[in-house]
Amino acid sequence: MSGKPSKAERKILIVEDDPGLRRQLRWAFESYQVLTAENRQSALEIVAREQPPVVVLDLGLPPDADGPSEGLATLTGILELEPECKVIMMTGQAHRAYAVEAVAGGAYDFYHKPVDADILGLIVTRAYELWTLEEEHRKIARYSAGYEFPGFLTTFPKLQQTLKRVRDVADSDIGVLITGESGTGKELIARGVHQHSRRANKPFVAINCAAIPDHLLESELFGHEKGAFTGAIKTTIGKIEQASGGTLFLDEIADLSLPLQAKLLRFLQERVIERVGGRTTIDVDVRVLSATNQVLNQAIEAGLFREDLYYRLSEFSIELPPLRERGDDAVVIANDLLGKLARDLRRPVRGFGADALSALAAYDWPGNVRELQNCLKRAVVTAKGRKVTAADLGFETPSPEPKRETLQEARDRAERATIENAMAVSGGNISNAAKILQISRPKLYNLLRRFEIET
Repeated sequence: MSGKPSKAERKILIVEDDPGLRRQLRWAFESYQVLTAENRQSALEIVAREQPPVVVLDLGLPPDADGPSEGLATLTGILELEPECKVIMMTGQAHRAYAVEAVAGGAYDFYHKPVDADILGLIVTRAYELWTLEEEHRKIARYSAGYEFPGFLTTFPKLQQTLKRVRDVADSDIGVLITGESGTGKELIARGVHQHSRRANKPFVAINCAAIPDHLLESELFGHEKGAFTGAIKTTIGKIEQASGGTLFLDEIADLSLPLQAKLLRFLQERVIERVGGRTTIDVDVRVLSATNQVLNQAIEAGLFREDLYYRLSEFSIELPPLRERGDDAVVIANDLLGKLARDLRRPVRGFGADALSALAAYDWPGNVRELQNCLKRAVVTAKGRKVTAADLGFETPSPEPKRETLQEARDRAERATIENAMAVSGGNISNAAKILQISRPKLYNLLRRFEIET
C-alpha cells in the first residue's frame, strides 16, 4: 500500500511512573517515535492527541502503585479513545488474577517485569504488525469501490458496476429515480450524485413525501404567500426554491397525491413554480432526484401514479438490492461500522467473535443497513468483552448441526419400532408377535436381545 512506515509514523506510548525505567524503554524502542507519560491523565491526553497504535502500560500507577486499579482504569480510558490500539500491560506484581483481568478488559498482552528489552521488543513488534494489518484492512474496506458515495459501502460486484454507471451520469442534469427497500441507502446515493455533479457547491435539499400530511405538502414544496391560508403570517419559500441552483431530493415519491403529481409535472416541464396563494411565476433552476420503496409500474397500473411523471423522473433509474442479496456486504459494512461506533460510544470493543460473524452473514436483514446499524449500536453498548458475540447482537447461539442418520441406523430404528408394535399388539406373547412379524420365535428372541426390548 504505502510502503514501510517511517519512524515518525511508528508511534508507541510508554506509561510508566518510574523515570529510570522510562529512559530504559525509550532507549529500547529507539526505532519508534516514543511518547511517554507517568500517570493516567497525561496518558489519556497523549492518546487523544497522538493516537498511538501501541501502548506499553504499567499496571501499578499512582495513586495505587501497589494495586491494579489505576492501571486498569487507564486501560479502559485508552480503549474508549482508541478501540483499535494494542495495549501491553506490564507489572512487577505476581498476582495472576491481574493478568486475567487486564486481558479481559481489552489488553493485547501482559508482560511481567523485570524488563527484558528483547522479549518486550518482540511483543511490541508483533502488536504493531497486527495493528498495521488491521489498519490496512480498514483502509481497503473504507476505499473499496462504491465508497466514493460517502457512507455507502459495498463489495458486491453487480452493485459496484451499477454505482459506476451512476457516477457517469452524476455530472449531467438528468433525473435519477432510485428504487429499493427501506434502509438500503437511497438517500446516500442521492447525496453522492449531488456531490459528483456540477451543483456540488449548491444546496442539497431533501424532503420525505410520506412524512408530511398531504394538505401541508404543497406549501412545503412550493412555498406560500402571506395570507394564503389561516396561519400564513408571512411569505415562505418552499423546498424547490430552497434548492435553487442545487439538487432537490424527493424521497418516497410514490406517496404524492395525484393533484400534487400534476403540479410537480408542470414544474418539471416548465421549470417555473407558483407559491400557494401567489399569482406570479418564479423561475427555478434545480435538478430533481427521487426515490421510492414501492413498485411504480404497479402504482401506474392501479391509477395511483402518473405515467408521464414517472418518465420525467426516471430518465436514469437505479435499483438498490436488499442487503440479503449483496453477498458479504453485511459483514463488510459491520466491520467498517464497528470501529466508528466504538469510538463514538466510547466502548473498548475490538471486533467480532466467530459466532457473531456467522450470525451477521446468515441473517436476512429485513430492515437492511438501517437495521444493521441499530443492531450494532446496541451490541457495542451491551458487549461485556473485547469481541462482540452473537448474543450481544441479539442472536441465539446456533445449536450444533443435528447428527445425520446413516442408512443402517434408519433400518435399525424402523425394525425396532416394528418389533415393539408387534409386541404391544400381541400383549407381549412371543409366539403371536412372531406370527405378526412372520419370523421364527428364535429369530424374534435374538432381535429382542439385540435391541434390548423388554418382553
